Amino acid sequence: MSNPTSGQPSVPGGGVDHRSRFFVKQRLTMMVNRYEIRAANPDGSVGELLAVAQQKRMAFREQVTFFTDESRTVPVFSFKARQAMDLAAVYDVFDAAGTPIGYFRKDFTASLLRSSFHLGGPGIDAYGQERNVVIAVLRRFTEFAFPVHFDFTDKQTGAVVMSSARQMTIGDRYTIDVPDPRVDFRLAAAMAVGLDTLLQR
Repeated sequence: MSNPTSGQPSVPGGGVDHRSRFFVKQRLTMMVNRYEIRAANPDGSVGELLAVAQQKRMAFREQVTFFTDESRTVPVFSFKARQAMDLAAVYDVFDAAGTPIGYFRKDFTASLLRSSFHLGGPGIDAYGQERNVVIAVLRRFTEFAFPVHFDFTDKQTGAVVMSSARQMTIGDRYTIDVPDPRVDFRLAAAMAVGLDTLLQR
């Protein structure tokens, strides 16, 4: 059940699957967008595959399901828009059993100048924006693929709860840092992929 004013779903208690750092890689093909979520090894290198998602390139981006591996037979989490074709839609994040574990929502008005998002979950109420406002403006008037970095901060304390840093590579690659142990890995991963898919609209 959801709170109609905050957009935040009611999330039952339970353990948090937290990872302080992981990586997201988008593989570009002619027909689909493929996302790989990989762990970060202690030395900072890319580690094991944690989840994979695939989506037809011309399809609407209202729902994305993540699976354990390339076979895409065992789902582990997903996100889905409450309203299709709504630029300010709320996206609920679900675990493998379909239980809501958080949400994110684009702040459409603020995003006209600087892409901005609300992020929520158990104990989490955060707001994220493009880190560099100058690059945010330049992105809207040029075709150059600037590196895009986001910082999500707690609305009460201002502390960073999650950050996403895009690397300058062929295909989109991101380093996701999650210093706040309250943020579930699945919520952070959904938000990271959501940033990529929604910024392509």
